[in-house]
Amino acid sequence: MAQSLDDDAKRLAELGYKQELSRTWSGFSNFAISFSIISILAGCFTTFGQAWNNGGPIAISWGWPIISIFILIIGLCMSELVSAYPTAGGIYWWAAKMGKPIHGWFTGWFNLIGLVAVTASVDYGCATFMNITLDRFFGYEVSLTNTFILFAIILALHALINVYSHRLISLLQNVSVWWHVFGAAVVVLILIFGPDSHQSMSFVFTETINNSGFSDSSFWFFVLPLGFLLTQYTITGFDACAHVSEETQGASTAAARGLWQSIFYSAIGGWILLLAFLFAATNVDEINNQFGFVGAIFDTAVPGNLANAIFAISTIGQFFCGMSCVTSMSRMTYAFSRDGAVPGWRLWSKVDRNRTPVNAIILGCVAALVLTLPALWEAPTGTPLAFYAVVSVAVIGLYIAFAIPIYLRLRMGDRFQPGPWTLGRKYKVMGWIAIIEIVVVSIYFIMPLAPAGVPFTSDFTWTAVNYAPIVVGVMVLGVGLWWALSARHWFTGPRRTVDETLDEKPVS
Repeated sequence: MAQSLDDDAKRLAELGYKQELSRTWSGFSNFAISFSIISILAGCFTTFGQAWNNGGPIAISWGWPIISIFILIIGLCMSELVSAYPTAGGIYWWAAKMGKPIHGWFTGWFNLIGLVAVTASVDYGCATFMNITLDRFFGYEVSLTNTFILFAIILALHALINVYSHRLISLLQNVSVWWHVFGAAVVVLILIFGPDSHQSMSFVFTETINNSGFSDSSFWFFVLPLGFLLTQYTITGFDACAHVSEETQGASTAAARGLWQSIFYSAIGGWILLLAFLFAATNVDEINNQFGFVGAIFDTAVPGNLANAIFAISTIGQFFCGMSCVTSMSRMTYAFSRDGAVPGWRLWSKVDRNRTPVNAIILGCVAALVLTLPALWEAPTGTPLAFYAVVSVAVIGLYIAFAIPIYLRLRMGDRFQPGPWTLGRKYKVMGWIAIIEIVVVSIYFIMPLAPAGVPFTSDFTWTAVNYAPIVVGVMVLGVGLWWALSARHWFTGPRRTVDETLDEKPVS
């Protein structure tokens, strides 16, 4: 093991950095963080309504496996990159290395805003389910205010867990994997044996539903693709394998393997779980009345105690997921600050005596809280549009950040020096498929999510607006102006913290 640690620290030094973070994570722990962030117990539950209302069963039964294949291709392209460059900066470091500082600059900011948004969306989803669970057990009223209070508490707990023990985080990541595996299995078994009846194969694989408010004439080219947000959001955040690669032993192979495997196993498990939802969805009218809320399936299909168990299992899984999101976000914040890109970078790039980026953790959690403030206002449609807007910000930010280094790798061609895990010649076709899919998805997810969110119409209201394009647009404008007026003069990309000779003894 000591030799592995020395090799990892030496490779990191070759990439320009001292071994400052504690390299105590196993390959399984590396896989576990992305698997936990993907979290089929989170995304499959919290964004189920988006797919139900925008397409219905076919958006789930067919949409999930089809979109999962495209996401796996994106993940395989990124696995090749993390094998070559196993650094905490991950995505933006790859872009700066294969392109120019401007590529690293924009990639880093897209990645950072995406990670903040995914943390916000996961913890807000967790708070929503926790509010419902507490109401079921203790009568804690379900309301936007109570949900937001729980959201703030959950964020604070995740910050504290991340601040006080990197070893505890590694342990909890491993526990989280088994919670997701066995928890999802228990939910599936409840939905198989609990209901008195099930839906038909025809309903699950051919039924369409349009509760979006948009016309049926736009179903196939607009409404249905909006339903794919379920899959695209759930299976994201897998760049965490790269962000914790400086803490992973044997990172050049372990992080690459952990990244694509977390997508593959989540895709299979998530599809089984979602099919169980659909087969149990016998009271379609009540599910529609609750705007596609997944809890309506459980309440109408199984006895109350079993429905309560499902909510509790999902809530705990979502808590694990949010904890992992904070870990990934803080490592990205630390790494981007280490290279001087974030205002106040000296503060955010500090590590404490336990070699934990405490300030970066606090900064990211505060930013996630601020981003989710619009969720305090009630949407007129009854659906959590503010939540879906944060989800869209997460998807757009993260996937654009993924696309830039994938494109730069394509542009490099044979000049790219692969690590021990490589796609070989298949990188060309897979890279272009990945980029096209990301462009299409990003266009759809800046579109209005409800007719009342369409500007310049009689029904328009600001509480129904999908503010993803506003957040992303302001970010692009702000970061772009910052680059043009200032950063291009001083941001040179990743900064070396060791010299070229590697004379400094690595810290193991």
